[in-house]
Formats: sequence, C-alpha cells, structure tokens
Amino acid sequence: MNYNKKIIFVLVIMSVLFLSIFVYLTYFTLFQADGLVSSNYNRRLWEKEESVLRGSILDRRGTVLAESEKNSEGGQKRVYPYGSLYTHVIGYNTRSYGKTNLELSFNDYLLRTESLTEIIQYGMDDEELKRGSDLITTLDHRLMAEARDAMNGRNGAVVALNPKTGEVLCLYSGPSFDPNEDALVKNWPDLTLRDDSPFLARATQGLYAPGSTFKIAVTAAALEHGYGNYRLDDEGSTKIDGRTFRNSGGTGYGNIGLGEGFKYSSNVLFSRLGVELGTSTLKKAAEDFMVTKKIPFDVPTNFSEWGYGSMEKTELASVGIGQGKLLTTPLNMAMVAAAIANNGVMMKPYLVQRVSSPNGVSVYEASPEALARVCTTSTAAEITGFMLDCVESGTGANARIRGIEVCGKTGTAQNEREGKDHAWFVGFAPKDDPQIAVAVFQEYSGSSGGAACAPIAKRIMRQWLGV
Repeated sequence: MNYNKKIIFVLVIMSVLFLSIFVYLTYFTLFQADGLVSSNYNRRLWEKEESVLRGSILDRRGTVLAESEKNSEGGQKRVYPYGSLYTHVIGYNTRSYGKTNLELSFNDYLLRTESLTEIIQYGMDDEELKRGSDLITTLDHRLMAEARDAMNGRNGAVVALNPKTGEVLCLYSGPSFDPNEDALVKNWPDLTLRDDSPFLARATQGLYAPGSTFKIAVTAAALEHGYGNYRLDDEGSTKIDGRTFRNSGGTGYGNIGLGEGFKYSSNVLFSRLGVELGTSTLKKAAEDFMVTKKIPFDVPTNFSEWGYGSMEKTELASVGIGQGKLLTTPLNMAMVAAAIANNGVMMKPYLVQRVSSPNGVSVYEASPEALARVCTTSTAAEITGFMLDCVESGTGANARIRGIEVCGKTGTAQNEREGKDHAWFVGFAPKDDPQIAVAVFQEYSGSSGGAACAPIAKRIMRQWLGV
C-alpha cells in the first residue's frame, strides 16, 4: 500500500512538472517569443546582420537617409549621411547600444531576404540574396532640413502631415545627436548627462501643456453642444472660484462671441466656456481628438495625458485654455489641425510608405486609414473659418502667405519655469484644398506662439506648397 502511494506521489510530481513546462512554453510562444526574437541582445540577429547587407532608408523622393556599407573586414557599417537630423525618426543601429525607432520597428524588413518562391518568380543572383529590403518613407528631406534651419538650435519640434492621408512629411525634434556608431560611442557618456535631454524625441514623446491650441477641441465641443452663440463681456480677466484667469497682456475684447474669442485667443471666454461645458463634455472632446488615447504609429509615442477624474471649476477653466494637468505631444496637436483640415476626420499617421525588396518588388505598402471622426463636417468648416480669421487678422498673423489662405491657431503655455512659456502654432493650408497640416512647438521659449512658432510654420508650408 505504501509502495503504491509512493508511485502515485511521484506520478503527481512529474505531472505537475510536465504541466508547468507546457504552460511556460505556451506562454513563451504566445507572449514572449516575438519580443525575444527582435531583442537587441539576440545574438542570432547580429549573426544575420553579418550575412545580410542591411537595407537602406530613403525619403519620399529617393534621398538616402541611412545605408550600410561593407568594410574591408567583411562586415558592414551603418551610415547616416545627415547626422543628427533624423535620429529621432530613423534611430540608430549599433552593437553597443542596440536599435531604436524605424531601425528597430522595421528591422525584420531591413534584414529581409527573399523566399524561394520569390526567387523563382522574379529571379535573383547570389549577391542580391545577401541584401535586405529598403524602406521608402513619407518624409520629405527638404522639409526636414527647413525645419532644422528654422528652429535654429532652439529646443522643440516641427511636425507636418498630409491631412488627407496621414502621411508624415516632417517629424523634426531638437536637440538631437549623431547616430553614427563611432560618434555615438564617443559621446554617449556626455549625452546621458546633458540637461537638455537629447534622447527625448520631443515630436512624439515630449508631453507639454498645449495652451490655446487646445481651444480647437474646446470649440468643437462647444459647437456640437449648442454653444455656437455663446457670448460674454471680456474685460481682460475673470475670477473663477477665487482664481483669476487673464488674457495675454490683460487685454479686454469687450462683448465677444466664440469666433472672436478664438481669433484673439481670449482666456476669459474659454475659461468660462470650460466651466459651462463641464467634465464629461471636455473629456469626451479630448478623447475624440486622441488625447488620452494611444496613437498607433511606426515609432514609439507617448500617451497624451488628461490627468483628471472629477473636476473643480478652476480645473475646468484651466482645461478650457489648454492648461492644468492636460499634456499632449506635438504629433497629437498636428493631428488635431489635420483633422479639422480633413472635414473632421483624423487619419492614422504613418512614416513608411512602402518596403521594396532588393529586386524592386513591394513587400509592404501603407494605405490611408481613418483613425477617428473628431467632429461633424459642418463643425470642422466653422472652425476652419475661425482659424482663417486667426491668421488673417488675429494672433496668427505671422503665418500669413501671400496668395494662400492659411488657417491656424497660436498657443502659449505656462509651465514650471516662470517667464519661460512654451510656444505653439498649429495650422494648415490652403484653406479650401488643404495639402499640409503643421504643428510647431518651442520648449521654454519665453515667447508667444504667434511670435516664435507662426513664422516657422509659414516657412514649412511655403516649402511644401512651392510658393
């Protein structure tokens, strides 16, 4: 009897161990395998890097942004001809520090070799089989270079989109660093200690109060909830639960409505309007414009943040003017402007247009995809009129382009540094057939969006439109 109990005990233990191994292998296969396969520490990937010449990365017009060169020792070296300009988009590819951004997210394609079926169908020689596929991005090198020059060393971001498709035309972040391996290894210790955070991709991962640019979303909520005729007497400041909200410079605009409040960026009107709209309506507006939601994208992005549960009146007023705990990325705000330009439909942004195999066959091709309906077509049209007035005769006058109707919204956002406000401008052009939507952001600029960012947006739009 004791002998049988011992056998049963051993069988139970073995069964538990077998089941544990089975559960672990199942979990590993379903949830961990992909991550380990693409891990920077996977030696097999680096072995493949030695046998396959990594594919190139190009802009939309064929300008080479990253390529691999064979060296005399039989290995290869990744080369970034424009240095720091594309680091926060393309990333880097090094043995020392791994891969980031497009180099990581499209790694499988960049190392991709052809299947036997494709070899038979299209024909390839041995040399071609040793080369990975190329990425053709949606980026325009001319816009990227223009953004860098226009920012002139100031910290911030410039984002430009095709509002009709979601193609990312420009995704500039500064400061940056040289991603070429020799420079990266040499400078890494200093880069990690710098106060200006050069590793932060401000366009996609920097989180900032959007200031008055968020009044676009607040205006959409107001128009769709019966506040189209909202008016008040603006005397330059207003008190809400003991806290004073002031217009820039304390300027009063008299008896104004929604359109005039938008054009002059009246904090008095929009703080009061935020209280009127209430928590649920403001939060829904933020959600509609993808604030609080993860933006699907080809490189990592940070969630924009709402930061509130139930809200007091002063918190509602703060959100009404784009302040408080509300934080967004420049990419998100470019998408806000693009959605208005696209009749209220926000398109999914994308960076890679297609992937081309060594023999020129497309193995991946992106297509436009609607991400969200942020407001009705009529609401988008009304806000477009407000944004046109903002540039024609309001705070966005520095974005005006002769012969082109430009629509925009300026923003100035307070932060933890007194007297060092963030500056914003978002907009699009031309009004009746939008070809480009932009967001320009300057970190701790100490200036207004109209003064600091609108001229940069103008340069980007002019470059794209060829005027």
